[in-house]
Amino acid sequence: MGLLLDSFWRAAAYCLRPRVVALSVLPLLLMVALALGLGYLYWDGAVQGMRTLLDASSLLASFWNWLQGWGLGDITSVVAPLMVVLAVAPALVVVSLLVVAVLMTPALVALVADRRFPMLERKKGGSFIASVAWSVSSTVLALIALVVSVPLWLVPPLVLILPPLIWGWLTYRVMAFDALAEHASKEERQELFRRHRSSLLGIGILTGYLGAAPSIVWASGVVFAAAFFVLVPLAIWIYTLVFAFSSLWFTHYCLAALERLRAEGDSRAPAGVPTVAAVETRQPVHATQALVAPAPAHLPAPESPVNGTPTP
Repeated sequence: MGLLLDSFWRAAAYCLRPRVVALSVLPLLLMVALALGLGYLYWDGAVQGMRTLLDASSLLASFWNWLQGWGLGDITSVVAPLMVVLAVAPALVVVSLLVVAVLMTPALVALVADRRFPMLERKKGGSFIASVAWSVSSTVLALIALVVSVPLWLVPPLVLILPPLIWGWLTYRVMAFDALAEHASKEERQELFRRHRSSLLGIGILTGYLGAAPSIVWASGVVFAAAFFVLVPLAIWIYTLVFAFSSLWFTHYCLAALERLRAEGDSRAPAGVPTVAAVETRQPVHATQALVAPAPAHLPAPESPVNGTPTP
């Protein structure tokens, strides 16, 4: 618990650094361009398709007519865009996670390592290709879980549990791997995942709930059309900043846990086996010192070749 809280406040403090804020703007620019491009090409068609889907249900049609009878007007014109946004929000979370993992996580790991762990050995247990393959495979599994669990979202308690749980699992898989890829070996990474799986999953779930919070801002941009172009980019920037905080939290936690793991390995070394530092600090022995040694004191003096008496 101490390691968990220590890494939490350190990650929160690092989020206030100008470099971290600047890094969070880069994914924002890409996400804004992607959102505007997709909205320009597919927004009208997506909203119209959602209205058609809502009107096709006889139960919902009677509900809309009942609301119109109370003078609320055309409710589907408001509900359809909101449903489109809610449907796209999980995909935006996943894309934001990948963008942060590719663009921000290496820079944030380097920042934490240089400032807090400059002496930690880099064993490079995860290559860039391995990181990409790990992220893509984890994302595919998370998307499958999201699609399969969509019918369960109709149950009120589960809609507040399942999506953050899936996003938290994905965040834990991607962020923890990237945090250890440069410094830990494959065996060390597997050992840390085994020892700290519950804590890492807890960090992922908490950050998953934080990542779900900006959806309120996103939905507000749809309801309040006048503030659409302000609230929606703000929501995307909050997404990236939350994931930047997640990356920093995982980095502080994983590198500190790795440092402790190696300290345990050094303390368990046999007493008679010198450490690497001790070997390196030994003074070199001169070659002549190794070949010439004083004669032992207990050996007798050599005898005289004439009468066998000791030679003075």
